[in-house]
Amino acid sequence: MGDPRLLPRRRTPISLRRVDSSAAVDLPHFLRACRGLPGDRVPVWFMRQAGRSLPEYRARRGSGSILDAIADADLACELTLQPVQRYGVDAAILYSDIVVPVAAIGFGVDVAPGTGPVVEQPFARRADLERLRPLEPEVDTPYVLDTVRALCTELPASVPLIGFAGAPFTVASYLIEGRPSRTYGRTKALMAGDEPLWHDLMDRLVDLAVTSLRSQVTNGARAVQVFDSWAGALSPPDYARYVLPHSRRVFDGVADLDVPRIHFGVGTGELLGLMADAGAEVVGVDWRVPLDVARTRVPPDRALQGNLDPALCLAPWEVVDAATRDVLRRNAGHPGHVFNLGHGVLPETDPAVLERVVELVHAEGRADGAA
Repeated sequence: MGDPRLLPRRRTPISLRRVDSSAAVDLPHFLRACRGLPGDRVPVWFMRQAGRSLPEYRARRGSGSILDAIADADLACELTLQPVQRYGVDAAILYSDIVVPVAAIGFGVDVAPGTGPVVEQPFARRADLERLRPLEPEVDTPYVLDTVRALCTELPASVPLIGFAGAPFTVASYLIEGRPSRTYGRTKALMAGDEPLWHDLMDRLVDLAVTSLRSQVTNGARAVQVFDSWAGALSPPDYARYVLPHSRRVFDGVADLDVPRIHFGVGTGELLGLMADAGAEVVGVDWRVPLDVARTRVPPDRALQGNLDPALCLAPWEVVDAATRDVLRRNAGHPGHVFNLGHGVLPETDPAVLERVVELVHAEGRADGAA
């Protein structure tokens, strides 16, 4: 029979899509778009909207590891709120990092400024599975829960909080490589060379992601995003065999919470259909695939998030204006669209440019469903 995780499976129904629009009239714009419900404007937020591009962030963040800032609930709350106050975006995303759970259970992960996640002793053998014990949020990451609860008090009702976690593949790549990689050579070698160990590692990381996401939602987050940032390094057959079954388990693990689930990766144009099959209501699209083309690659009941090239935000406003309008034109009024960048805000971005992007999307973005 083979590994049951690798067998074909019928697609999980997307229950959030079956919402009567008249019953959801008071839903925030962001949640309406995630559910594919018509609205009077396209909602917008930016990945890495809290970050070095904001002078107020640089003034408050301080030096040292981001993990130190995340562990300060008051500071993490303030940093989450900064872009909401500056840009007027339609959603806030928790100020945190995808390696927080593995760092909190003592695997030996830090986030080096200018580098990213680094691991003192990378994952290499079966014995390393013992270093990945279950996460106990109230014990291991109480500061995250404190931040979520504080934000749910501070944020206006019209601005939902997005919780998030790293997808098993992307977190595994950091643990195995020991730092960010361009080739993912060690990761692919373990994946293909010791498949039983790979799946056991992924099982542990699925459990960490699900536990973390559930703790964020039960404390007030109203949507979740799963970052499989580096899944685009895989071919579709490898993704389907080694990653998709585990990503499915993450989304299945929070399905009963009835909040929108977003699935995002970079360079995943050839994987969009498979990523949608993992079960999220919203599929993130990077800038490499035009939004209208991306819509042909996912089922019609899914919303899309994206997909302005973040590098274009460094160009003169005329360029940014035209590119923003092109994304909106390609969406063509589809109600299932959350405007975002195709990846995170670049540190050198002028915040005034993003302010104008938000104004333009709100003024001209159609989400009425009309042809």
